[in-house]
Amino acid sequence: MILTNCAACAAPLAHNAPRCIRCWTRYCDSTCQHDHWRRGHKQMCKKIHRGGNAEQYHADEKYKEAVAEAVEACADDTKGQTCFICTQALHWKTKEGLVRGCSCRGTAGFVHVSCLAEQAKILYAEAEENNLDENALNERWERWDTCSMCKQMYHGVVRCALGWACWKTYVGRPEGHWARCPAINQLGNGLSAANHYEDALAVREAELAMKRRIGASEESILVAQSNLANTYHDLDRFEEAVRLRRDVYSGTLKICGEDSRDSLIEANNYAASLVHLDSERFEEAKSLLRKEIPVARRTLGDSDRLTLKMRWNYAGALYKDDGATLDDFREAVTTLEDAGRIARRVFGGTHPLTEEFENGLQDAQAALTAHVSPEEWRAAARGVKIH
Repeated sequence: MILTNCAACAAPLAHNAPRCIRCWTRYCDSTCQHDHWRRGHKQMCKKIHRGGNAEQYHADEKYKEAVAEAVEACADDTKGQTCFICTQALHWKTKEGLVRGCSCRGTAGFVHVSCLAEQAKILYAEAEENNLDENALNERWERWDTCSMCKQMYHGVVRCALGWACWKTYVGRPEGHWARCPAINQLGNGLSAANHYEDALAVREAELAMKRRIGASEESILVAQSNLANTYHDLDRFEEAVRLRRDVYSGTLKICGEDSRDSLIEANNYAASLVHLDSERFEEAKSLLRKEIPVARRTLGDSDRLTLKMRWNYAGALYKDDGATLDDFREAVTTLEDAGRIARRVFGGTHPLTEEFENGLQDAQAALTAHVSPEEWRAAARGVKIH
C-alpha cells in the first residue's frame, strides 16, 4: 500500500499529517513520532532520506518485492528464453529474471519488468518534452499496462509489478501533475490484478481524495469512484459496491453517452454487482445486459475483452438465478461456449479471462444437468425437443 497510515500506530492519516523533517515519514502527532524514533526509526531515517524520502523509498522497496514475486510466478514459462527488449536472459543491471503476463504465445512476449518500465518511462518523457497532444500522451501511457506485441493488457502479478514501477516513477511529481493521478490508478489496478484487495482499497481511497483536493473534473472523479466501487466488489462489500456503481453508471451515461466505452464499462460493473447482491436483482442485471451487450458488440466487436466480460456476467445472471428456467440454463451454456471460444482464440488458454469462461461453463453445465430430467436427456439424444 502507499503511505496513508501512521508509521508508529497504523492509524489513518490526513494527507498533510506531521512528518519527520529529514525523511518525511508521516505520523499522527509528535508522540507517535518520538515512539517510532525509539523503536528503530533512528537507524533507518538517513537511509530512507538517501532513498528519496519515505514515499519514494517505500515504492522502490515494494517494486522490488513485486518484481521478485512476478519472476518467481513466471519461472516455468520463461525458462531458457530472452527479453524481447534487451535480448538478455538476466537484466544487465538488476539481475532480475523474465516474466510474461499478457496474451503472447510461443516464444513471444518474454521480457524484464525493468525493461518494460524503462521503455514506458522514455516514451512518455519524449511525449512530454515534445508537447504532444493528449491522444499521443494517452497512447504512450498505455505502455505501462499493455503489451506492445499482442496489444493486450498484462495481468496478475506482472500487472502488479508494473503498477509499482509506474508509481515509483511518478510518485515525486506534484499532486496536480498530469502523470500522478494515472500513476496511482495504475498501482491500484496492479494490486487488484494480483488479488491484494486490502492494499488496493487504501490506494483507491487515496486516489479519490487526491482528485477531490486538486479539483479534478467530474469525469475524473467518476473514474476514481468506479475504481473504489470495483474494490468494494472484490472485498465482497456488495451493498457499498452496487450503490456506488449505480451512481457512477448514471453519471457516466449522462456525460459520455450510451455508445461510449466508459458507459459500457460502468454498465457491466453495475450488472456484476447486482448479480452478487441478492436474487431479487437478477432480473435487473439481465435486463441491463440485454440492452448493453448489443451496443458493445456493435461498437467494440465480439473479440473485445469488455464485450466478453459482459457476456460472461450475463450468463452468470441466467444460471445463478433461483428462478432460472431450462431455457435460461441452455442460453447460459450456449453463451459461455461461444464467448469462451473467442476468449481462447484472442487471449490464449492460460489467460485469466479464458479460465473464467471455462469455470463458468462447468458451473452452468452442472446447473443444467441438475435441472434436466432423464426423459429430457434421452429425448435430446434422439434429437427430439420437449416442450
